[in-house]
Amino acid sequence: MAAYCRVSTDKLDQINSLESQQRFFYEYIAKNPEWELSEIYVDEGITGTNTYKRGEFNRMISDGKDGKIDIIITKEVSRFARNLLDSIAYTRELREYGIRILFMNDNIDTDQPDHEFRLAMMASLAQEESRKISERVRWGQRRQMEKGVVFGRDMLGYDVRGGKLLINEEGAEVVKLIFHKYLDEGKGCHVIADELRRANIKGSRFMNEWSFTSVLRVLKNEKYCGDLVQQKTYTKSFLSHKKTANKGELEYVTIRNHHEPIIPRERFEAAQRELERRRGLHYQKIGFANRYALSGKIICAECGSGFVHIQKKRSNGGKFECWCCAAKYKKTSGKTCSNVNVRDEDIKNIIMMISGELFAEHKEITDSVIKQANKVLHTDCGAQTEKCIQKIKVKKERLLDMYLSGIIDIAEYQNAFKKIEKDISILTDKEKKNYVVNISEIIYNVTYGKEWNEFFYRNIIDKIYIHKDRTADVYLKHIDSVWRAKILLGKAEIEAFNKNSD
Repeated sequence: MAAYCRVSTDKLDQINSLESQQRFFYEYIAKNPEWELSEIYVDEGITGTNTYKRGEFNRMISDGKDGKIDIIITKEVSRFARNLLDSIAYTRELREYGIRILFMNDNIDTDQPDHEFRLAMMASLAQEESRKISERVRWGQRRQMEKGVVFGRDMLGYDVRGGKLLINEEGAEVVKLIFHKYLDEGKGCHVIADELRRANIKGSRFMNEWSFTSVLRVLKNEKYCGDLVQQKTYTKSFLSHKKTANKGELEYVTIRNHHEPIIPRERFEAAQRELERRRGLHYQKIGFANRYALSGKIICAECGSGFVHIQKKRSNGGKFECWCCAAKYKKTSGKTCSNVNVRDEDIKNIIMMISGELFAEHKEITDSVIKQANKVLHTDCGAQTEKCIQKIKVKKERLLDMYLSGIIDIAEYQNAFKKIEKDISILTDKEKKNYVVNISEIIYNVTYGKEWNEFFYRNIIDKIYIHKDRTADVYLKHIDSVWRAKILLGKAEIEAFNKNSD
């Protein structure tokens, strides 16, 4: 015999209920001399609407499959599962292993012929009750939000106590420092994060490390000017309990001047305008969008503006290409920036070096691409290729007829014949193999950093941050690492770079 107990919260009355359930099962099983207690499995403070987070429940199922249990006894269907599909699925699965389940309060025994019908009814009622409870909780929470009660956890600068936001002085000083660096010193989020890390300044206890994103969140958080916006996320399904970003499905609960601000409203709004201004420069709204592979991807680490591509003619007739901070180049809104210009050639060399290192470590990616190209060239043509060859052969026969009829002379016939033979050879497997060799060479040259390809590098580069000391931080898409390279002044070579975890 095994018993299963569960309570959905860790409140004191529920803990008492849990102890009572365990005591009852110990005594109940001990009264029957034919029964031997295997174990009582207990999940405390865990939802019943799904089984993913119920560790003891899942261990009990595993033990049953391993032959350690003959009968499982539980208080009621709602303790076992409030999800109808889970209830039916697990009882069926356990029965296949010869395990019987007794639901005491519901008087259901899975050895009874009608157990599944009765179980479905009770599980449906339990699931519907969960839905109603979820709706009541959501309704109650929203009414509380409208009254100004804060739902959530502590954050940088504020502690949540009794549904109120109370200023945490230590964190508040960090928030003020971030706004000072951004507005007064004109620094970008990337530089600010770097300086906070180097100074060992602590952030929120829920944050691993200062990053571009964490600084940006501080600058955009309306709570710092005294406003409260809630219902930014919501639970889409009461069965999964998964939080989903609110993108207009529900109305936000907004209360202006809700609590004591850390940042004056005028200063907070100035930061929002500056964010929008830099965002405009970042997306190159001054006429350079997407013209080059790196357009919109090179960011000034000092002021947050985007870099623009500049091309000049040399005295010898050649071209000189470089990238310059847009704030420095255009002096937009009366502001300027003193960051360095970087040569287009140097940036490309950095990227190709990184690509070469990355794909050398992951050779299987390149091999997979080449294999797919090979497959396409050999199979994708199929019947269409054969049809083209047949059409060319018909032309070949017509050409011979024209020559024998005297319509064309021998020279014209020979030239046309050679062209037809070449067209046929292009469509043969031998020629396809040559294509594969050429494509393989191109793929290896591009991925291993031996050759620049606009399309390839446009799609793997995420962001490149240029610092005043001529260092470049390079981020690739879908890879949680940052490569830092040093551009040597006046030289095309790049100083050895290193890769750090982001």
